[in-house]
Amino acid sequence: MGYTIDIDTGGTFTDGFFMGGGRVHTVKVPTTPHDLTVCLMNSIKSGAESFQIGVEDLLAQTDVIRFSSTIGTNTLIERNGTKIGLLLSRGREEGLEVVNDEDDSPLVYPEMVRTLTGEVDEEGNEKEVLDREEVLRSAQELLDQGARCLVVCLGNSVYNPVHERRARSWIKEEYPRDYLGSVPVFLASDVSQLPGDQERINTAVVNAYIHARLVKFLYKAGEDLRKRFYSRPLLIVHATGGVARVSKTRAINTYNSGPAAGLMGVAALARLYNVPKLVSGDMGGTSFDMGIVMNGQPNFTLKPDVEGLALSTPMVAIKAIGAGGGSIASVRKGRLQVGPQSAGALPGPACFGLGGTNATVTDADIVLGCIDPAYYLGGKMQLDAQKAFEAIENRVASQTGKSVLEAALAIRDTVDATMGAQLKATAESIRPDLDPVLVIYGGAGSAHCCGLARHAGIRKIITPRYASVFSACSLSSMDIWHIYSRRLGHWIKENGRMSTGSEISRVLEEMHAGASRDMRGEGFDESDVRYRVEFFLSSGDDTPEGRIRIRGLEWEAGMAETLQKQAPRFSEAESVFSPVVFLHATAAIPHYEITEQQPGARDPSPARMGAREVCWSEDGFIETPLYDRGKLMPGNVVEGPAIVEAVDTTYVVREGWTYTVDAYCNGIFEEATA
Repeated sequence: MGYTIDIDTGGTFTDGFFMGGGRVHTVKVPTTPHDLTVCLMNSIKSGAESFQIGVEDLLAQTDVIRFSSTIGTNTLIERNGTKIGLLLSRGREEGLEVVNDEDDSPLVYPEMVRTLTGEVDEEGNEKEVLDREEVLRSAQELLDQGARCLVVCLGNSVYNPVHERRARSWIKEEYPRDYLGSVPVFLASDVSQLPGDQERINTAVVNAYIHARLVKFLYKAGEDLRKRFYSRPLLIVHATGGVARVSKTRAINTYNSGPAAGLMGVAALARLYNVPKLVSGDMGGTSFDMGIVMNGQPNFTLKPDVEGLALSTPMVAIKAIGAGGGSIASVRKGRLQVGPQSAGALPGPACFGLGGTNATVTDADIVLGCIDPAYYLGGKMQLDAQKAFEAIENRVASQTGKSVLEAALAIRDTVDATMGAQLKATAESIRPDLDPVLVIYGGAGSAHCCGLARHAGIRKIITPRYASVFSACSLSSMDIWHIYSRRLGHWIKENGRMSTGSEISRVLEEMHAGASRDMRGEGFDESDVRYRVEFFLSSGDDTPEGRIRIRGLEWEAGMAETLQKQAPRFSEAESVFSPVVFLHATAAIPHYEITEQQPGARDPSPARMGAREVCWSEDGFIETPLYDRGKLMPGNVVEGPAIVEAVDTTYVVREGWTYTVDAYCNGIFEEATA
């Protein structure tokens, strides 16, 4: 029997999704920020216990482990990455976003920048040669000042990387890899071949900044697994929506990979339900991550914003705000504020009993009766209701003149309003004329979805069967996926005639050669690999205005028809320019497959597990029916107000809403029409 293991590390909890022998088990363990290999192994231990076998037995029979982590994100937030020496073309050192004199912890300190002579023009021609002695002298100066890696970002290398490659070759000749003083040398042209020198500098620097910590962690994680008899490669989730071996992963690929995985899962739901527009909300303990899916495809960006820096690399488009179960509620100048600061995993909310004294959203949910402190994580973690009450009383109620219940309601309503407003803005950013359906997930999402949906103007919500660990569940549907990009700068249609340009074919052949090499390294034959070519389109400059996708590598056949179907505006144009071309290479690995069941009775009574006093409004507590999510069957409908309890989350059904388990065992919230 072969198992698959999918693990997503969040800011508060690490989620695991385990499959084997036709069974699925999910686990949540506290994230260990000091060393994420600890929570990785704790998750695997919990998964093994669920199958009632030993860790070594589980790993010896495991076919796939897919893993996403927050290491890159944490490194940028905490500013504890590698000390970088930056080599630039002369005249390009001004106004750099990664070099900030006013920042106490910039990614690159001003004194760690050196400039070089030499010039490549925008046609890719070498106008002035690079000076070897200047390169080596500059590198030596940076190393003497403590640089642990060098980043080379030279002007117009997107058109011709010859100077960057020459600089690296000279540095490596001087500092061979077998010398203790050898340091990594990163080239902007290797990390990104998309237009925009400023964005490419940012991308190369961010990649180098988080590289060392990721290498240390991922190789330790791999070694820990091998010691316990796991014999296959550890697969790392990429922010582009696929997975790859550690040896085929760049550090920048891992940034925001967990939220990206969740959005890929949302895209699968869009295709399953045939919904044209879905917006997603992932409410965990630390953040609320939002995305959008149109016609079954997640929204991608070529210039993501990472900690305020514009990058030049493809990523699934995710917007995050500081709103989660661990978001801290405080009173500032007489006004209640919830987030963006979070109590995290340690010490966590006050109710965790780990030393935290701040009032959080989770503390408010306990005071209101929405969460049962004795049944948190299915009873595996006991929460302290008294500590939650005291934290809200001391931090919020006493400073606002409210009762503890009023303060808890205000915390709940404030965080719901914040998330709802942001979600509405996200939904309206694309096709505002089209009403969206919301997919909500994360450990805290199901408790707040009705409230935030009302603020967002959304009346239908899908909560996946494994909502609390949905990002980890989404990993289980991911394949090996590599994306290659090049600046093309070529007309695919000119003066009404379709191109048969050899330049396009040459660029695609180069990318195909790299893809074949990487897929062999992943263990796949060419016959196992599926290719897709993606042309970005514009009217004649480097700003993409549309795109088309072509299956396979034969791009010329049917190009006119493809334009007509996928980009009709460009089909009618006399000339169409393609500034950028992408090649996608994928290979299938074991998946979790959603199964459909025959819906049964509407009556949810067999799943009724009693009642609890819950405070829904300032009118106080009312006796509220409780249902066991594990006993609700397809077709069952729960009418609000009600609480549906699962082992890993709580579904709060507000008055005026219904909660239905559908044929796929997903939960559907719907607001009653007026």
